[in-house]
Amino acid sequence: MAIRSVAIQGERGSNSHMAALQMLGDVEIVPCTLSAQVLDAVVSGAVDAAVLPIENSLHGSVAEHYDLLLEMPVRIDAEGQLRIRHNVIAAPGVTLAEVKTVLSHPVALSQCRRWLAAHSGLRATPFYDTAGSVKHLMQEGLRDVAGIAPALAAKEYGAEILVEGIEDHHENFTRFHLLRRDDRPSDVRSTDKLSVAFIVEHRPGTLVAALQKLAAAGADLTKIESRPVPGKPWEYVFYVDFRFDGEDRADAALAALHTECRSVKELGRYASARSKQ
Repeated sequence: MAIRSVAIQGERGSNSHMAALQMLGDVEIVPCTLSAQVLDAVVSGAVDAAVLPIENSLHGSVAEHYDLLLEMPVRIDAEGQLRIRHNVIAAPGVTLAEVKTVLSHPVALSQCRRWLAAHSGLRATPFYDTAGSVKHLMQEGLRDVAGIAPALAAKEYGAEILVEGIEDHHENFTRFHLLRRDDRPSDVRSTDKLSVAFIVEHRPGTLVAALQKLAAAGADLTKIESRPVPGKPWEYVFYVDFRFDGEDRADAALAALHTECRSVKELGRYASARSKQ
């Protein structure tokens, strides 16, 4: 089934918007305030799919999105990697000398510390969204305020880029998941990566045993993440990503997990982003 509409968390012009365009081409973007609303839109059928960030190479994992993957009836159909570039963006005709305040999401501000330190006369102020900062300054006609946001935000809201690429580290990537309702037909034809969540018994050695089973089945583990089990203090859900060579090997790895774990949920099989680069 073709994907025509995609929900994202945040405003149009955000990195999630850019990731959706990179993964899917020209689709309708439906902005949502909260990540839970994004997946609610998928589950209700209001949109065909969602694109959500799952991990940044500098900031780490997006914990809330792991929780939602376990809780909601959705599956991962694809992943993408987006190079994150932060730009100083203001209303047309504004110069950097006129700017007194810089708005952006706290994570973006933290990734631009060196540039902000070198421009100590600017007041860095947290805002709810990177692209939202540009939308705000344009809607309000602010000429002493700039946003730190993706280049797409300037195009989306008719603003101008004053300074390009102010991020501290150029090797800054975010990994995104394309999510669909788990009962919808899959368009995925070639897969080499699987994401799964599992819970082991709370006793010594159970996690080691589960990981040994994966290794014996030939799974190439690329990521492991733990999140608390709601209502069970100090117990954890483990999320793993692994690459595999052939569906039989993936099935064997899952079967092996079932022998060692209290519960197992397959989150999706898809083509790894690295294989597309």
